[in-house]
Amino acid sequence: MTDVFQDRAGIIAAVAKLPSVDSASMAAAKKRDAELTKPTGALARLEGCVEHLAGWQGRAVPQLDAVSILIFAGNHGVTARGVSAYPAEVTVQMVANFEHGGAAINQLARLHGAALSVTALDLENPTADFTVAPAMDNAALLDAINRGAAAVPAQADLVILGEMGIGNTTAAAALAAALYGGDAASWVGPGTGVVGAALTAKLAAVDAALSFHGPSLGDPLEALRRVGGRELAALFGALLVARQRRIAVLLDGFVVGAAAAVLARLVPDGLDHCMAGHVSAEPGHRRLLQLLDQQPLLDLGMRLGEGSGAAVALGLLKAAVACHAGMATFAEASVSNRA
Repeated sequence: MTDVFQDRAGIIAAVAKLPSVDSASMAAAKKRDAELTKPTGALARLEGCVEHLAGWQGRAVPQLDAVSILIFAGNHGVTARGVSAYPAEVTVQMVANFEHGGAAINQLARLHGAALSVTALDLENPTADFTVAPAMDNAALLDAINRGAAAVPAQADLVILGEMGIGNTTAAAALAAALYGGDAASWVGPGTGVVGAALTAKLAAVDAALSFHGPSLGDPLEALRRVGGRELAALFGALLVARQRRIAVLLDGFVVGAAAAVLARLVPDGLDHCMAGHVSAEPGHRRLLQLLDQQPLLDLGMRLGEGSGAAVALGLLKAAVACHAGMATFAEASVSNRA
């Protein structure tokens, strides 16, 4: 693999010169929308979705023919503290399930004709228990970021980001708290369905991590290194490179949101190329989306991860694009427009 980023300085330099949206293409999409055979604003948020896609694809009529779903999987040392309802080996088993086409995301990718890519990140080598040590050293952080970056296609109409990793909602809660403040109770939820002693252990692990790492968490990249995980770092790398390539991104749940928050904390407009596919049942996700100023397309109470909520939302985007591209204008249909 050829490194995209040689060091942290390279990442910061890239963040400092992110491309902006093509406002002319957005305006052209808006102009076409005003000419379609419907009352102004009648398709509501679907119209905004089209304008967003138009702006990042650089064309007045966007398309969704080439959609890539990127899943990143990692294992977490903090699972030894009993924070999950499932053992760590489930990560490996689910990656095999993805590869054999048996997971929910496989069905959704097939339904939408999307390309699915799964990147397993050193699953045999979990991150360190971040309650007593940084989750990753600098080399592991950079490697994961670069592997995420390398997974992004050179060109795509849209990228959907997903993840798999037993224990990663614990990491996401710790990372969200590091980036936006608050204690474990502000961010921890049931994840895979933990209750009782496991939920207590999860809360204790996040609070212990925040206490152990202290002021070092004030740097977003350092927070990612200390309390994140390989899949979160890879998600960050994919987000950054997608922005560099002007590819629109559809975010999935809480773990993806926490990784995205690192970019948002590094630069205020870092997530301008993103839309939130859904808000999950994980309580911290709703709060995080509010802080990120991301309004989810769907609110279905989902909590599966693996990109599934965003893949369901892809159907809405396809509906929006189909209407925008296929509807007749008032002039074409010989329909009288409003006076």
